[in-house]
Amino acid sequence: MSQLQQLRDESDFDQLPHNIPVSATIADIEEKKGFIDYYTFVIEVKTKGGSKYLIYRRYSEFYNLHQILESKYSPENPEKPGPSTCILPSIPGKVFIGNKKEIAESRIPELNTYMKGLLGLPTWFLLDEALRMFFYQTDRDSEHQPKALRRLRPPTRKVKTVKPKMDLFSSPRAEAIFDFRGNSKAELNLKKGEVIFLLRRVNADWLEGTVNNQTGIFPQSFVKIIKPLPDSDSEGEVGGPTYSCLRCFLLTPSGVQTRDVCVQEDLTIQPSYKELLSRMRNVFKEDNIALNYRDTEGDLIRILDDEDVQLMIKEGRGQQGKVKRPVNQFPWELYATLASDLSVYNSEA
Repeated sequence: MSQLQQLRDESDFDQLPHNIPVSATIADIEEKKGFIDYYTFVIEVKTKGGSKYLIYRRYSEFYNLHQILESKYSPENPEKPGPSTCILPSIPGKVFIGNKKEIAESRIPELNTYMKGLLGLPTWFLLDEALRMFFYQTDRDSEHQPKALRRLRPPTRKVKTVKPKMDLFSSPRAEAIFDFRGNSKAELNLKKGEVIFLLRRVNADWLEGTVNNQTGIFPQSFVKIIKPLPDSDSEGEVGGPTYSCLRCFLLTPSGVQTRDVCVQEDLTIQPSYKELLSRMRNVFKEDNIALNYRDTEGDLIRILDDEDVQLMIKEGRGQQGKVKRPVNQFPWELYATLASDLSVYNSEA
């Protein structure tokens, strides 16, 4: 690089806004539970002005960013890049099979190298809107409290945890009156007769508690309350993850199974068709199922892709004023069927 070129680049950098990200490092990974379980990367971003903040991004967000940047800036001939093109760093490819935690861990060094390469591109590239939005700290990012930041801690640091003594006779607790098998890692497995120590109320139908050194949520209808939670806890004022409820039905010739599935997504979320299908297969332990929703006429409509999911949600929200539901329940419901022909169920609607 010539001295003149170096001086010009330094001058351009000095003119950048102070909130432009100049470096980013993955501090940890966190497991998220919802329609499907996945991992997010906890990223510490440093700006030109010297500030630091945390953002939380999935691998799919990295991949989508790369696709956008590639379409805008990759030269047709890599050996002859133009003045408004540049060679992007390579991003780790998609992995479809394997342990999700191990996959996320293995991607950390490659994603760190990828971010370093992006933020080391020419100064004008740092002003790209898609790049800035990726590293922008949203309200959700700023409100989220990380569970750990192990890669930002000094390697010699030791954290000593002291478990508080639990007064077994004064703690809120319940006894399981039926066996319950959770459908995800967020839900507890209960055996009849076990005592569960209550932590908080999730909603009108679900509680969070601990048993056998495991913490999770479970339906209140499966337990008998021995000592209730304090009033503030019962009203859902205690801190912790908030859950939304999705009502699901499995329609079979022998009857209807109903499940209320708790997920950590906000009620405004629009999951993908694949996420919903994967979750319903897990909930009802059936692989050969199809997803449906009821339209305003009461007929079952088959869901085949993301556009159908969007239409279901739109119609569900249109019925919010007509159908009374709990405040934490999604405005739409899912109907899973085993049969390919919906005529028998539509005739019963």
